[in-house]
Amino acid sequence: MSEIKSMKLYAHVGRIFRELGELGKSVDDPLSVDELSAFDQLHYHGTAALDVAMAMIGVDGGQRWLEIGSGLGGPARYLAAYSDAHVTALELQQDQHEVAQSLTARCGLDDRVEHVCGDFLEFEREPGSFDAILSWLALYHIPDRPRLLEKCHRLLAPSGRFYTEDLTARGDIDEAQRALLQRDLYAITLRHINEYRQDLEDAGFEVEICQAMSADWAEFVRVRLAAYRADRARHLRVHGADAVNAMTDFYSAVNRHFQSGKLGGLRLCARKPETAA
Repeated sequence: MSEIKSMKLYAHVGRIFRELGELGKSVDDPLSVDELSAFDQLHYHGTAALDVAMAMIGVDGGQRWLEIGSGLGGPARYLAAYSDAHVTALELQQDQHEVAQSLTARCGLDDRVEHVCGDFLEFEREPGSFDAILSWLALYHIPDRPRLLEKCHRLLAPSGRFYTEDLTARGDIDEAQRALLQRDLYAITLRHINEYRQDLEDAGFEVEICQAMSADWAEFVRVRLAAYRADRARHLRVHGADAVNAMTDFYSAVNRHFQSGKLGGLRLCARKPETAA
């Protein structure tokens, strides 16, 4: 568990409260999902990526969705607010989980978002408990891909959908590069895109969409790093040197790995067949 904190994105969790302070919000003020969305999305392209997921899965009121690796709760809150689904938000890290719970309460979404802190490989619900399982930039943290996908398949109802945007390997990666990817990104299971798709099919899923996102995300992280550096004075005023240096280091490392051609990404949507057990 402690090793995931080598990924500097997960340090200084209180950054979000300082950003809210910049908006004039005290620690107890009510919040809206839209006010938070600039700060609580830890994946690429923010809520636009969530809109894509909802369009692919299909929004039907009252569905039960599970998000794996829910971070500060941003995607879960947005999905609950805009899809009318009940979302179970599962997060491994206790500090992120606690912040997510507090923000969800302040948004008045306690009845629509259930926060759970734990390891997905140890998470238990009845078979068929969810109509969709979603994840953004989290599954590559998890070891034992066959067990992960078998569990997703079991937890989904027949015709349920599995959706992820996740990091992938590109080209040949030597041991030294893998060590850096694990240190900088906690990359435990980094699969090539064709292997990723095959993993889903081996687990009994029908893959509907498997889209390479590598070029898009490489440009996204390049622009993000440049923008963060350009606004360094503002970030130092709001967050202080320790937090700003940590985020600069993280954004630089991610950009370096993408530009090397060794790191990529995908968007994948798959379906559990109607006749599956």
